[in-house]
Amino acid sequence: HVQLVESGGGSVQAGGSLTLSCVASAYTFGSACVAWFRRPSGKEREGIAAIDHEGVPTYADSVEGRFTISKDDAKNTLYLQMDNLKPEDTAKYYCAASYAASLDNGLDQREYGFWGQGTQVTVS
Repeated sequence: HVQLVESGGGSVQAGGSLTLSCVASAYTFGSACVAWFRRPSGKEREGIAAIDHEGVPTYADSVEGRFTISKDDAKNTLYLQMDNLKPEDTAKYYCAASYAASLDNGLDQREYGFWGQGTQVTVS
């Protein structure tokens, strides 16, 4: 069965950087749309970055210009490079995968059927 495992979370000061990784098993990144979501404590989960099978990214306004999504199809690994982190970026970050090669709205969580357990990012 499909498994997504995130890593790379931690605590960082404002202005710092972190890189999240998501490794998939029983799933091929090269053929579908994958994304990063986050859920701040007490708030709804939100989509922040998605990338389709061709590597075309989509970003939420809140992270545009600061976060970069990328993937290594050969390693079945998804990345999220987060720069200039702000306290409002504090959240649990989740990797998600769909069956679709591309999506009209890659940041809509309803499009994703596979989810990782999440990794916590805390910015102070």
